[in-house]
Amino acid sequence: MKLQQTMVEMFPLNSADAAYTKISGMLSTLGDPFTRIISPKEYQGFRIGSDGNLQGVGLFINVEPRTGHLVVLSCIENSPAARAGIHQGDELVEINGERLNGIDSEGAAKRLRGNAGTTVTVKVKDSSTNSYIREVKLPREYIKLSPISSAIIPHRSSEGQVIKTGYVKLSTFSQSAADDMRNAIQEMKNQGVHSYILDLRNNPGGLVKAGLDVAQMWLDGDETLVNTIDRDGNMSPINMIDGHAITHDPLVVIVNEGSASASEILAGALHDNGRAILVGNKTFGKGKIQSVTQLHDGSALFVTVAKYVSPALHDIDQVGITPDVQCTTEMLNSPKELSTKDKASISSLEADSCIMVAEHELDMKDSKGTVS
Repeated sequence: MKLQQTMVEMFPLNSADAAYTKISGMLSTLGDPFTRIISPKEYQGFRIGSDGNLQGVGLFINVEPRTGHLVVLSCIENSPAARAGIHQGDELVEINGERLNGIDSEGAAKRLRGNAGTTVTVKVKDSSTNSYIREVKLPREYIKLSPISSAIIPHRSSEGQVIKTGYVKLSTFSQSAADDMRNAIQEMKNQGVHSYILDLRNNPGGLVKAGLDVAQMWLDGDETLVNTIDRDGNMSPINMIDGHAITHDPLVVIVNEGSASASEILAGALHDNGRAILVGNKTFGKGKIQSVTQLHDGSALFVTVAKYVSPALHDIDQVGITPDVQCTTEMLNSPKELSTKDKASISSLEADSCIMVAEHELDMKDSKGTVS
């Protein structure tokens, strides 16, 4: 308390922004860019990302660069907005009677969010007619943001048999990531998938525990998932306890320079334990574990408390993970033979060179007699 009083007397500040700037300056002397303070607004965004839940109407919106208008990017399935018939490309004109001229997407999103059980009235211009404006009263509800998207990629073998590859993209490690991943794997397994591609590209991380939980879905036994090193240099392994993988089918993990933190923990765990081949580009290289403390004004302090190395003791921090195979199509033979229906359903995925390379690696494992 005496130290606090002294600091208040020495550094009288007139605004929260000035306080954050002063604290940021003090933290910068530690030489760690990830030890930082963030404002209440930034922390709210972080919480939404890590919790995987918000109270709102289920709209993703953005400003259209050419017109400056607020348009709908997408609606979350079965959300109030989706049930009201709002579609991608529709323009938001008013929220609760307030015109949105000059309002950015964050400002509009803040107006749409609110306590579950309340309502918000919006005026929407229909994208199909570009003139019809209707007013809709939307109830606010608890909205679950799933970090998982998945698809089944079918192709035909040389014998004419349809082979199914399960594709799962994990965008962040939120609290729901592990449950959503488990459900996606189980659903694809039930549909007869023979192999899997896990896409961690541009996944910046999130909750380390979620990354460890996902790793255990692919591994058996008491394998080491990651090693932590404290500030005194003491290393402690984090091991599974009697793990049982959901599937033992072949797995390829795709990473890039946007894969960081918990993404690198997961990729390292699966690679170093011989479970997966890594395809893509070298990862970001953030091997730090942090504690997060919310302050009384809603801001938050992030402090680095340890670093981690992979199960094979490869240092990740400021180094990154180099994949086994780069994203290049030079080694590929002629594209797989697909039916017209197959081509239509997976055209966007098949156009991705990294996914093509991942499928090639899975084919190579299958031809070598890998158990699946």
